[in-house]
This record gives sequence, C-alpha cells and structure tokens, in this order.
Amino acid sequence: MKRLVVGMLAHVDAGKTTLSEGLLYTAGALRRLGRVDHGDAFLDTNGLERERGITIFSKQALLQVADTCLTLLDTPGHVDFSSEMERALQVLDYAVLVISGSDGVQSHTETLWRLLERYGVPVFLFVNKMDLAVASQAALLKELRQRLSSACTDFSLPRPALEEEAAMCSEALMERYLEQGHLEDGRIAKAIQARKLFPVYFGAALKLEGIPDFLQGLLQYTRQPAYGDAFGARVYKVTYEGTARLTWMKITGGILRAKDMLCNRSAATGPDDLWEEKADQLRLYTGAKYTPIPQAEAGTLCAVTGLTHTRPGQGLGVEVD
Repeated sequence: MKRLVVGMLAHVDAGKTTLSEGLLYTAGALRRLGRVDHGDAFLDTNGLERERGITIFSKQALLQVADTCLTLLDTPGHVDFSSEMERALQVLDYAVLVISGSDGVQSHTETLWRLLERYGVPVFLFVNKMDLAVASQAALLKELRQRLSSACTDFSLPRPALEEEAAMCSEALMERYLEQGHLEDGRIAKAIQARKLFPVYFGAALKLEGIPDFLQGLLQYTRQPAYGDAFGARVYKVTYEGTARLTWMKITGGILRAKDMLCNRSAATGPDDLWEEKADQLRLYTGAKYTPIPQAEAGTLCAVTGLTHTRPGQGLGVEVD
C-alpha cells in the first residue's frame, strides 16, 4: 500500500476545499458532494468555518484508490491563520497548490510557494475556476512560469508533447529523452519528487471538471518516501476534543502501536526535561469522525491520546527534535 500525506494549499477563495471535496467524491470516499457556500463541506467541520465559509483549522480526510491511500490535509488559506498552515508543511509528502484561474497568482500564492521550497515539498498545481477565467490557459501557464517556476508544465498535453516539455525541465530527463525518445512514468515521478518538475492541471472543481484527470495524475506520478524500520514520528499539532488531548503526528518510520510507551529521550534532552508516557489510543480521522486503530504504519497521519508533554514540531523516536 502506497501511503502519502498530500497537503491542500491556496490563497483564500481559490477553491481549495471545493477541490478536496471533489477529489473525495470522485474517488468514492463521499456519497454526497457538499459545498462551502452551503455550509455542508465535508472538511469544514467547525461551526465558525461553516459560518464564515473559510478553512480555519487543518483537517484530514482519507482517500483510497486501488493500492494507494492518500491523506488529504486541508489547510487554511486565509493569511490570518497561516501559522496553522505552516505547521502542517513539515509532515507533507506532496502539496497541491490551488490557484484561481480568475485571479491568477496572488501575493499569498507566492508566499506559499516560498514556504514549500523552504520545506522541500514537491508540488502539483491545480488552476481552478477555469469556467470563470478571463485569461486563457496559455496565459495562465505563462504567469505560473514567470512568477513561480519555469518548470511548471502543462500535464493536460498529449503524452508526446508532455514528455518533450518535461524533458526541458531537467538535465536528467533531457538525457533520458534523447537516449530513448520517450520518458517513463517513473522518471517523471522522480523529477517531480525532486522538485525539478511541477505538474499543472486546469479545471473547475465546483463542476468536477478536470478532477478525474488530476486525481489520476496524483496516483500516477507520486512515489512513497523510503521509511526505515526504527520508529520515528513528527508532531505537527496538538488539539483538544472534549477532555481528550490529541497529539497529531505523522509516523515517519517503523510502527506505532496502541499502548506503546513514548518518550523524548535524545542527546539534547536533560534529565529534568525527560518524560515517558503511554500512547493510549490511536485515532485515524477523516473529516469529523475517527476510527480507533491498533497500530499506525510509516506514512500514516494519526491522532494519539494519553500524551501530555508533546508539542508541535517535536520529533519522537529517530526523528530529530
């Protein structure tokens, strides 16, 4: 099973949550398609979010197709809640940067791009609201290349043209293309993972236009990172649900089992700061609901109860704090 954590990022009102909703619906994870403006979007679980029509807290949803399990991590797009978004970047395998076709690249879009570069996150781009766009697809692609990266490549092109365009973005791809006359999916996926190539898709999420092709691209051109056997985890946020303190973490190595003992032991931890606590329950959330799981394998994003000393950004096990 290929497990990936995919973050959804955008300037406010670009349609990020609507795209997440469309991906979940297209993959069969949702029976009914909600809408942000109707206050019934699957990932807008907080009352204030439904009232204001914006994402305030990062939330996850599970999407499984064949042998791939994607955890979509919907992050706030409003600049006032950017700290919540930035905390999520450290646990992402890939990011989807959503851009409004009617607005183009905004200042906050460029800020997000720089943050993704700083954290080394591979990026897929989805230009949304193409049904409302004034600029043409070619003009929008030109803007992406000028303001974000010259390696932004239109993945809606026919395969021969796509391979030719992709080859222009990487010396390794160009060598392979000249040798073989074509590029394999694995070579393209490797270049994307190395941030040498940035796939661009176009569509209108509210009408589900372009979403099947985009979902296929996420499945076809992504690769799971290599994980070690030793346990490791990265905490990215801490929340409360009733009386339960939830430590949200990504497992980055080995396996975490319910009732395992966790500690912050490291070379930099003094004896007075050392703690050891039991991971009482492991929760796998999708939207507002969760399923208790007996264990979480590497690549899983889960919430853990029973921990009182954890903090956002903390590394556990082999992860450097």
